[in-house]
Amino acid sequence: MKILLAVDGSDYTSRMLSYLTNHKEWVNAGHAFTVFYAVPPVPHRAAAFVGPDLVHGYYEDDARVVLDPVRALLAEHGIEARFEHRIGHAAAEIALFAEKGQFDLLVMGSHGHGALTNLVLGSVATKVLATCTVPVLLVR
Repeated sequence: MKILLAVDGSDYTSRMLSYLTNHKEWVNAGHAFTVFYAVPPVPHRAAAFVGPDLVHGYYEDDARVVLDPVRALLAEHGIEARFEHRIGHAAAEIALFAEKGQFDLLVMGSHGHGALTNLVLGSVATKVLATCTVPVLLVR
């Protein structure tokens, strides 16, 4: 299976990765893993003010801060993965990347907010579930 692991550097990502690494049936089954992070975009006015080089550096640094610990954890457990990041709003970028990459499964952590909180604030997981055609496994 081609499995996409959507990460954001939060405790919820840590829980999802812990679940994955503690269930050897996921790790030892010959799956192809890709780790994906959607870097939040810098507001256009701020980007115009500081310039493209500084903005590009920010995006690369932010991706590195989130992806490097995941890379280390997976390597520690003998899990090989490809690492990707895109700039944009998380839910839209995750769903688009999952679909374009023709993944068999998308795995992501969830904050586990109640229905009322999701209704008022929304959540990345809820938006991904609503827009993504790839099957999603949420880990809380």
